[in-house]
Amino acid sequence: MSYDLQQRITDAIANPKNLGEMENADAVGTVGSADCGDMLRMWVKFTTDDKGRKIIDRATFQTFGCETALAVASVATELIAGKTVDEALNMSGSDLSAPLGPLPPMKIHCAQLVEGALRQALAPDSKPTQLAATAPTLIESFTAPEKKVNVVFKKPTN
Repeated sequence: MSYDLQQRITDAIANPKNLGEMENADAVGTVGSADCGDMLRMWVKFTTDDKGRKIIDRATFQTFGCETALAVASVATELIAGKTVDEALNMSGSDLSAPLGPLPPMKIHCAQLVEGALRQALAPDSKPTQLAATAPTLIESFTAPEKKVNVVFKKPTN
């Protein structure tokens, strides 16, 4: 990782923007894998601009992931503020992480994580208020339900 990229990530972590849950969010998106440990949740609040278009007023995030995931989410929430849903949906992980500079190949998944959470929050077929009310917390997402197995021994047939 280049020194310049590392410095930008360090700066973003030292002063993260929009970190934390958002009460009364209009939409929530959660992506990640409990297996690898990276998870990210993004909350989005909408407003209407002077042309009557629905735009993103603000977004916040919470993550269980590496420093790069935190840095990308921080800059991405700043980038999408003021954008329409379509404009935000047209942004790639590379677009969302652009203020940090090019990510090395092993960190591209961090930008994809942020992109995935944003896309899930902005999914056109989701019901935002229901999503926000029923989404499990990040810690609940890590807690797998208990699985019970019923073992039945049969008598051998000879």
